Amino acid sequence: MTYLVSYRPPTDDSGVLALACQFARSEAGTVHALTVVPRGWETSAGSATDGEFETWAAEEGEASARAALELLADEPDVTAEATWVTGRSVPAAITDQAEKLGATLIVVGSGNDGPEGRIAVSSKTDRLLHSSPVPVALAPRGYRPAPGSKITRVTLAFRDDDITWKLLDDVADICRRVGAELRLLTVALKHRTMVTSPVRNDEDLVFAKLVEQVKGAQVEALEHLYKHDGLSATVDLARGSTWAEALGGIEWADGDVLVVGSSRTHKLANVFLGSGGAKIVRNSPVPVIVVP
Repeated sequence: MTYLVSYRPPTDDSGVLALACQFARSEAGTVHALTVVPRGWETSAGSATDGEFETWAAEEGEASARAALELLADEPDVTAEATWVTGRSVPAAITDQAEKLGATLIVVGSGNDGPEGRIAVSSKTDRLLHSSPVPVALAPRGYRPAPGSKITRVTLAFRDDDITWKLLDDVADICRRVGAELRLLTVALKHRTMVTSPVRNDEDLVFAKLVEQVKGAQVEALEHLYKHDGLSATVDLARGSTWAEALGGIEWADGDVLVVGSSRTHKLANVFLGSGGAKIVRNSPVPVIVVP
């Protein structure tokens, strides 16, 4: 397996490399750090300026690859390599290299501009999520797992729809293979009301009914998972008036990752235009894997 990491210092947080190493320890594979540097405009005759730009780009690529290898040297139990390529589109170059390397997973960071401990989706990451043919893992800014750690629990954002039911068996197989626990998590939001008290009571009844339906679907999913021998599976319900409150109100631990599925029909166009999937990604305190 190859875990392809998009990395370019100093704009990228080194936590993205640590996350890739966690994956590589959990299910043996190679971490491949990739830097994409700008490609110059092609001309018929070339110029001194073109040559200077190409020299600069090559130096930037080599320096970035060296920096990645220096950081990866702190993970001696992980097989790692680092390269660089040129490209006019970073997402396109990454997906092209993922195809060439047969990458299992693309791992990206949150840069240095987002909130500490949360995932920031840049414009380049957004385009990558729309176009990647393989799952993309996103590391929160400042992500620092314990040295030598593995993925010990996978939390699947369970919405009781066709997308997550299709994911369920795949995620369960991975968890059983790597010895990780599987947790099914559903978020139930209770929005603050702005109306009169009699209607508020009706809203309470509606919310209670929602919770009842969620728990029923979770029980059905657990029964479905019984066929996976040796799998440890639990369920959890995150409640709150906001996504941040709901996700922040449940227990998270080192070695946790959160998996979110997206529709092949709609790709990620709807996920990143304000839907629940996008809000889960942006409010998750742990790394998130987005599955196309």
